[in-house]
Amino acid sequence: MAGVTIRGLSKTYGADAAAVSNLSLDIRDNSFVTLLGPSGCGKTTTLRLIAGYMAPDSGTIHVGDRLVSAPGNVTLPENRGMGMVFQNYAVWPHKTVFENVVFGLRVRKTPTAEARNLVTKTLELVNLSGLEDRLPSQLSGGQQQRVALARSLVVEPEILLLDEPLSNLDAKLREHMRSELKQLQRRTGITFVYVTHDQAEALALSDQIAVMHAGRLQQFGTPVEIYRKPANRLVADFMGHVNFLPARVLEARAGRGTIEVADALRFEVEIPQGINAGQYVELAVRPEDVVLGGAGQTIANALSGEIADCVFLGNLNEYSVKLISTETLRVQSHPNQQFKVGERVTVSVDPANISIFARAANGASD
Repeated sequence: MAGVTIRGLSKTYGADAAAVSNLSLDIRDNSFVTLLGPSGCGKTTTLRLIAGYMAPDSGTIHVGDRLVSAPGNVTLPENRGMGMVFQNYAVWPHKTVFENVVFGLRVRKTPTAEARNLVTKTLELVNLSGLEDRLPSQLSGGQQQRVALARSLVVEPEILLLDEPLSNLDAKLREHMRSELKQLQRRTGITFVYVTHDQAEALALSDQIAVMHAGRLQQFGTPVEIYRKPANRLVADFMGHVNFLPARVLEARAGRGTIEVADALRFEVEIPQGINAGQYVELAVRPEDVVLGGAGQTIANALSGEIADCVFLGNLNEYSVKLISTETLRVQSHPNQQFKVGERVTVSVDPANISIFARAANGASD
């Protein structure tokens, strides 16, 4: 197997439309790495550059020690030792499951007995044993996606590239296939490079996530790092629900400092490098990290507020809490904790669960 090393990779469409800009990334061997971001962020272009379907304008891509992409020097896709799984399955409707999966082996002129043995093992790997003679029209969407996976895996690639392969499945099947994909990667030891815009999918599947925006890498790290320690406001906002509260730094010294929220609450936090006393900041707080209490309760680091709305979501209640400072907080709590619309409450946060981002002096976002 092999990892992928990307250095200074750029691709521009037209005069000034940079799809990927100066991207550097280290994808370890035998890991599951997801390229995550909204539409147009450059994630699919990056995947196609890795696959060899297009040439970079600048930068390099290595697979292990092999240079496979550089301007004017691109190894053909079929010579890269990679498999590709597309969003739309791309299975041949007139061929059986066996014929779809064996296709790549026949192109390689693999002996018939060996090819049949490899197809049998691969179909077993993706839980399609016994369906060899069925046509795609006789399969569910999840089964068709597994046929596409098997067709890529049967040729024993070093790296498997997956371009939003679950987006056409319903929610429950997507969740089931997420589990199957992760188990498949662990069983095979193949390096998976996965593209999606779905944050939950990326968090559930990945060893590491590369968050992209406007062609640039914003952060690369483990799911916990990306979610809990976002590198900037953009990443914090993209990775699930988050509250942003305006605040001001009163003191800053040696990585610690005192901040003031809503002219009412002061507490000590870690201060990011480059933020100084007197500076306006934003506090990013996840809804699940906000603690609700009754109006008469004494809670540390608390603000007063009023329940403006409540939505029951089965496994949790989601409240909108209007603070005295006119800010509104999104709060998620256990369904057994019940508050009524209009009820006075206190809300508190643990300073350890806050991310801080700089703002301009007038309070506008930088």
